[in-house]
Amino acid sequence: MTILDTGIKIVRNVGRFTFGQGAVSGVKDLVASRRTDDHKHAVFLIDDYFQKITDTASSLGALPGDSVQFVGTVDEPTTQGIDALVAKLHGSGHDKPATVVGFGGGITLDTAKAVSNLLTNGGRAADYQGWDLVRVAGVHKIGVPTISGTGSEATRTCVMTNLDTGLKLGMNSDFTVFDHVVLDPSLTKSVPRNQYFYTGMDAYIHCIEALAGSYRNAIGDAYSRETVNLCRKVFLGDDMMNDELRSDLMVASYLGGCAIATSYVGVVHPFSAALSVVFGLHHCVANCIVLNAMQDFYPGAHAEFRKMIEKQKVTLPKNVCANLTDQLRTDLIAATIKHEKPLTNALGENFRATLTDARIISLFEKM
Repeated sequence: MTILDTGIKIVRNVGRFTFGQGAVSGVKDLVASRRTDDHKHAVFLIDDYFQKITDTASSLGALPGDSVQFVGTVDEPTTQGIDALVAKLHGSGHDKPATVVGFGGGITLDTAKAVSNLLTNGGRAADYQGWDLVRVAGVHKIGVPTISGTGSEATRTCVMTNLDTGLKLGMNSDFTVFDHVVLDPSLTKSVPRNQYFYTGMDAYIHCIEALAGSYRNAIGDAYSRETVNLCRKVFLGDDMMNDELRSDLMVASYLGGCAIATSYVGVVHPFSAALSVVFGLHHCVANCIVLNAMQDFYPGAHAEFRKMIEKQKVTLPKNVCANLTDQLRTDLIAATIKHEKPLTNALGENFRATLTDARIISLFEKM
C-alpha cells in the first residue's frame, strides 16, 4: 500500500497534563490559578452522572457565583444543545470565564471544548463543523476524563450532530485542544463493565483504522502502535478493570487521541456515525457494533476484537438494523458516505466503487 501525506503539517498537543492516582485533587488549584479581577468566575460542565454526588463541583474548585452545569449524556452533543448552553452562559453573565472545566466522559469533554470556542468566536456551533473554521482561541479549558477511550481529552475536535441537517461532524481546530488535562485513573473505577469496554475500544478502533489507512506519518503511527499495544494488554488481560489496567487504558486513550490528531480513521467510524444519526446510538457502542461486522475490511482486528469480547465476557447489542425500511436504508447510506476523508483514507478516492449502496446495506444488515 502506498503511504500518502496526510497534509497535516502543524499539530498542537495538549498544553499541559497531570497524571496519576489522586491527580483530580489538583483541579481546584488549577482553577484558582486562572481567576483574576477581570475574570473572577469559572464554568464547570459536569457529567450528570455526578449530580447525585453533592460535593463534586466544590471538590473541583467551584465557588459561589460560578456557573455549574450538569451535562446530560443520554444523547450525544447536538449543535442546537451547544447553542442553548452558550446562550444560557451569556444570559447569566458567565460568558467571559477564567476557565471552562469539563468533567466527565467524551460527551461532556466535547461539550466543554465546543462551549469554550463559541464563547470567543460567536455564531452558532453549526458554523464551525468542519476543518479549521474556528478563527480565535477559545476560553482556557481544563479536561478531566472520568472514562477512558474516546481520546477527547487529547484531540483537536469535538463531535456534534446538527439535528436539522443530520450532519455528525467535529469542530476540528487547533483551538479545540484542551489547555490542561488531568488524568486520574481512580475516576474510572465506577464505570459499568460493558460501558468501560465499549468506550475503551474507541481508542483501539481509532488506531487500527489509522494504521490500515493510506494517509500516514511516522509520529501518528508510533502513537497508534503503542495505543493498540496497551489496548491488547488491557482487553486480553484477566481483569480489564484492575488498577494497573485502568491506568494503562487511560494512557491508551490519551495516546489514541494524539494519534488521530495526525491521521484519519477509516471505514468503521462513518458507519458508526450513521448508526448514531439514524438510531441515536452512542458513538462507542456503535463503533463496537460496526467492527463486529467488518471482517471483510479489518480481518485481523475483527478476530482480535472477538477474542477481547469473549475474554472480558462483554455483551453487544444485536439486531440493531433488523427490519430496515426503504427510508432507513436511504438515511443510513446518506449518513455514511458523507464522511469522505476517512472513507478515502481507507478505500481510496473511488471508495463508492467498493461501497455501493447494496454493499453498505448488506453491512448494516449484519449489525
